[in-house]
Amino acid sequence: MAGLFLILLSQSLQPLFNTLTAPAKKEQPVTVSLTEQGSEAQLDQESRPAGTGENVAVSRGSAVSRSDVVLLAQVIEAEADGEPYTDKVAVGAVIVNRTKSPDFPKTIPGVIYERDAFESVSNGQYLRPVTTEALQAATEAISGADPVGGALYFWNPAKSSSEWVYSRHITDRIGDHVFAH
Repeated sequence: MAGLFLILLSQSLQPLFNTLTAPAKKEQPVTVSLTEQGSEAQLDQESRPAGTGENVAVSRGSAVSRSDVVLLAQVIEAEADGEPYTDKVAVGAVIVNRTKSPDFPKTIPGVIYERDAFESVSNGQYLRPVTTEALQAATEAISGADPVGGALYFWNPAKSSSEWVYSRHITDRIGDHVFAH
């Protein structure tokens, strides 16, 4: 079963990885930049030869791996499936914001795998295949898009039973999610 999942995941992500690892005339990192074309993020690529590592430089000047982008997209897909695109970017931004806070781990995997941080990780829902939209939202969030102004928390009030989350300062509501500091 796990093998089938990995095959399906690799097939759905193959076009993205082919683009990111296509041979180039000169060796340069893949850069992720945002264009002003509505809410769509585009990958501005100066690709390096395949097999030269997996770090991706992003426009903020930090580096993340391709697997970090996919992991972030998986959590976005699981946490914000059926939500507006802006909500997906906002969920990704919360995770990226946490990497900048001294109260959380400094890496995307560290934040995502922190115990009980995300229900979709705890229950395994984040392991399902990702959509192109979730990958775009992850790329946009990693590139610095933050529609929730530095929020560190989000939840769906219809599903959350934790009183602690309501003690946070609520800053935004997008789709079915509430965002807070």
